Amino acid sequence: MSTGNGSVSAATPTIKPADLRGILKYVPRFQGQCFVLALDGAIVADENFSNLLVDIAVLRSLGIRVVLVHGIGLQLRELAAQRGIPITNDDGAGVTDAATLELAVRASARVSQLILEGLTQNALKCAITNAVRALPVGILRGVDQQHTGRVERVDKEFVLHLLNAGIVPIIQPVGYGPEGLALRVNSDQLAAEVAEALGASKVLYLSPHAGLEIDGVLRREISVDALRTLLKDRPEALPEALQSKAVHAVRAIETGVPRVHLVDGRVFDSLLNEIFSNEGVGSLIYASDYQQIRQARKGDVRFIWSLTRHAVRREELLNRTQQTIEKNIDQFYVFEIDENIIACVTLSYYPDHPQLAEVGSLYVLPFYQNRGIGKKMVDYACMMAKERGATEVVALSTQSYSFFTSRLGFAEADKSILPEARLKSYEDSGRNARVMLRALT
Repeated sequence: MSTGNGSVSAATPTIKPADLRGILKYVPRFQGQCFVLALDGAIVADENFSNLLVDIAVLRSLGIRVVLVHGIGLQLRELAAQRGIPITNDDGAGVTDAATLELAVRASARVSQLILEGLTQNALKCAITNAVRALPVGILRGVDQQHTGRVERVDKEFVLHLLNAGIVPIIQPVGYGPEGLALRVNSDQLAAEVAEALGASKVLYLSPHAGLEIDGVLRREISVDALRTLLKDRPEALPEALQSKAVHAVRAIETGVPRVHLVDGRVFDSLLNEIFSNEGVGSLIYASDYQQIRQARKGDVRFIWSLTRHAVRREELLNRTQQTIEKNIDQFYVFEIDENIIACVTLSYYPDHPQLAEVGSLYVLPFYQNRGIGKKMVDYACMMAKERGATEVVALSTQSYSFFTSRLGFAEADKSILPEARLKSYEDSGRNARVMLRALT
């Protein structure tokens, strides 16, 4: 449906002034980091573009360094139609003949100018750059790609000079060869290359799509390993319009970018909601399953305590004070999505029984349940226990025992397997939890 200004609306959370406290918790994490925003030409032409520029101004006001890479597919097709000139390719991933290159340069200049004007209206300093050095793609499978280029390098020093001066660099999908001649470059690839060169912490692809659809279903998050396998074995599961972004998202992560987001740039506040909310509104592609899991730190105590309150009230987990959590913080592992803690688990050892470890306090935020995160947390804890020399892992549960036995490889066991001190605390608690055991093979 449409909003009052004609832009696409969606049933997504909207940031309100009351949410500012939630936004502010991200500021120390993101301040000084570099985000590469890749804008499809269709987004620059959309009526929500002026709102998106305000969102970019918000990012800059919070000390986030922003680089804009834009596409021109829509504008190139429109210009070709206006002039009656057939083009050989519209996205820079195929053959670019001389006529197509000329139109691409004109379309690129126009889109860059629109971005320049919009950022200026939002009181941001910005500059259109020639920071992309390119080489001709050459001949592929017997076909001369003519004026299509591949990125040889990004002038990192130039772009960093602009960022250090508080200037937003605008990077066009046009590179320049050794002799200074223009070459058409695919903007999805360019965004990944720019992010690698700058050591960016995020690439955000803003396109006229809700996110990454797989077999017609929107996926909120997917690991790079799973996406890589999908592209290799079943590329048809992805819409053709998203395959380029998926390919280059994998490329970006493989070269060191921790997270890539696919966001609908037509939706009001979509950029801010994707960055500053737990759930996001688009799709997140992340480095790997286990790279999202880390050992907890003292600074996580309050988040862990808040995370588990609901489960404690329902008597799923033992009540732990913040002081108790801090005292035992080395036992906790947390699962992060976009630097947000959304799950936790504990792993403890028995000095007198080094072959046995215990998994506990497993909790996943409701929004993220039924996505395999709980299993990943337990599997990771078991892997850590095995590295420490444990041969068995025990778990105690009052309400989730079927999850442990049906999906995690645990089997019910007698409480007598517990070490003496642990058995006493078990009996003193009065919870009558079921005891389960998993062998580490």
